[in-house]
Amino acid sequence: MEEKLEKIAERFQEIERLLSDPAVYGDREQTAKLSREQKELAPLMDVWASYCRASKDEADAREMLGDPELRELAQEEITRAREQREELYAQMKRLLLPRDPNDEKNVILELRAGTGGEEAALFAADLLRMYGMYAERKGFTLTVVSENVTELGGIKEAVATVEGVGAYSRLKFEAGTHRVQRVPETESSGRIQTSAATVAIMPEAEEVEFTIDPKDLQIDTYRSSGAGGQHVNKTESAIRITHLPTGTVVECQDERSQYKNKDRAMKILRSRLYEAEQEKQNAAIAEKRKNQVGSGDRSGKIRTYNFPQNRVTDHRLTGEGKNFNIAAVINGDLDPLIDALTMQEQAAALQAQDS
Repeated sequence: MEEKLEKIAERFQEIERLLSDPAVYGDREQTAKLSREQKELAPLMDVWASYCRASKDEADAREMLGDPELRELAQEEITRAREQREELYAQMKRLLLPRDPNDEKNVILELRAGTGGEEAALFAADLLRMYGMYAERKGFTLTVVSENVTELGGIKEAVATVEGVGAYSRLKFEAGTHRVQRVPETESSGRIQTSAATVAIMPEAEEVEFTIDPKDLQIDTYRSSGAGGQHVNKTESAIRITHLPTGTVVECQDERSQYKNKDRAMKILRSRLYEAEQEKQNAAIAEKRKNQVGSGDRSGKIRTYNFPQNRVTDHRLTGEGKNFNIAAVINGDLDPLIDALTMQEQAAALQAQDS
């Protein structure tokens, strides 16, 4: 791993050199690309620099072992530097894990009341408030795009955007069925009721940039048909473009100029392919949303909010660390819970990497 980190450090130094080069600095697109890469590598390079310092401290301390008067001090320094190196090494392993390409994106958050009638709708409203408070803590901006509110202030369904760097990395674990156990406001006998709400978390889709490979096109010219006088019979100005991978065919013979017909046909083709790509992307998002939220019943839960016992239990976590204070969580203090899920995911990834 150290050899790999040395190569990354060389690349980081190269990026810094390029960003200070006036010729590169004048290229806005390249500067933006290099700056993003620099920002991604900076945390790893900070830990790597600390690791190198700890390694040097350990080596320097070993040189003092030969001096009887400094031996005890040297041994303490070796132990301290070694422990520091081990901790930093573990940090670097985590930082080297493949990143989710969506982590830095904004979020589309969807909430729906599940099993439980009006109580489920009230719980969905509580969840939306919880996410709003969490967004405020993190410096994100939550904006409700649409909501269907009940007479008692519950939410049958709501869609919101959460904008901020890293919003998806923090909220992606919220997708699934959330279950609540409490005495509903609508319950006069004081009985505890179990209800559910579903949450879908989507990275904000970027506009599809559809580029057409010229090798994928078959372009035919032919004479225009229909009214047009002598021009119809004498020039092959009409254009037929076939996009071979999809079989999409566009014809254009409106203009007298072959160039203009080709230009218009390409615009139509690009629009059709763009629309088809968006539909495919939306279908993939819809399937992902369906997989995330499940059926919305109480059985497929990822988390339970148990008010009588004053705890929130995340069922994906193992061991004693799966329970959290309900008052803190419901008021937007989600970081301890999300950090635990993140660490568990990283531990699983590290185990898979080592094996």
